[in-house]
Order: sequence, then C-alpha cells, then structure tokens
Amino acid sequence: MDSPFKTLALLIARLIFGGVFVMAATFKFIDMNATAGYIASAGFPVSLFLAWVAAIFETALAIALLTGAFFSEAALLAAAYILFLALAFHGPSHWSGNQAEFGFFVDHFTFIAGLLFAAVHGPGERLALRRSLLGRAAA
Repeated sequence: MDSPFKTLALLIARLIFGGVFVMAATFKFIDMNATAGYIASAGFPVSLFLAWVAAIFETALAIALLTGAFFSEAALLAAAYILFLALAFHGPSHWSGNQAEFGFFVDHFTFIAGLLFAAVHGPGERLALRRSLLGRAAA
C-alpha cells in the first residue's frame, strides 16, 4: 500500500506530466498554423497534418498520464516522442547558431528520465484507472 507521501508525490508527478502535455496540445489547438509553420521550418512535409497529429497525440498522452489508464505505455510513448522532439527541433544541427538550443536539447533528457522512471513504477495505487497493455497493471 502506498504511503501518504508516495501517493502525494505520484499524484503531483502525474499532474506535472499531464499538465505539460495539456499545455503543449492547447498551444497547438490555439494556433495550429503557427505549429505547422514551426514543423515546416524543421523540414517536415505535410506540416499542418503533422501538427494535428501532434496535438491529438499530446491530448491522448495527457489523458493517460492524468488518469493512470495505460500509464506505463503512455510514459514510454511520451519518452520516445520527447526524444524525437529533442533531436528534430533542438538537435546538433541547431547548436552552431544558438547555444541555448543545446540547453533546450539537454532539458528534454531530464523529462525523458522522469517518464522512464514513471513507466517502470506506474501511476500509484490511488486515483488511477490502472489499465495496461503490457500484460499486467503497471506496478
């Protein structure tokens, strides 16, 4: 059984993870064309379509991370997505003209580390829907 501290820490972590994706999706939905422009500036084709896919995907991640349903799967997918974003939008090709881009790149890895830790430990025992495709409910 989770201690009160562990329960609180897990709930706060889930709120942070979910909140980040809620904010990211919200910004995309508010100005989808700006998001598409940013995606196009990184060299990706069909940028408006990709912007919609990203917004919908981020919404699904937020729901899973906030509710605890398919939590470990969502955390793993989110970690892979964040790695892709780090490389595509802040990777080595962006560093020469702007040292801050290296900082943005590295910051993504702290988020990935947290998501991987969360994927292993699950959403906690309280206030979680605890559904999983990994053969068992997340720990």
